[in-house]
Amino acid sequence: MRKLAILSLALAVTASVAFAQSQTPTTSQTTPAVKTEQNPGAPVAGKNSFTEAQAKSRIEEAGFKDVTGLKLDDQGVWRATASKDGKQAGVSLDFQGNVTMAK
Repeated sequence: MRKLAILSLALAVTASVAFAQSQTPTTSQTTPAVKTEQNPGAPVAGKNSFTEAQAKSRIEEAGFKDVTGLKLDDQGVWRATASKDGKQAGVSLDFQGNVTMAK
């Protein structure tokens, strides 16, 4: 009887481990905790927590120079004019940290 109880317990543990491993985690399209790549839909509107100084630094870290006219718009996107590779263009920084150049 004791062997049967131990065998049943071992079988239950093995089955629960196998079931747990077979579950595929689901992901959502929300902002990741750690940004890994540029969002192709950037700039994304949303509540932006970057300060003006942080926004300017982020844009400069993305390779832009001479950042001027930096303003937070009504969509929560920081917008400015900057130069990169000798060309001046409009740039933006969204709440996810995506830096994009106007097309």
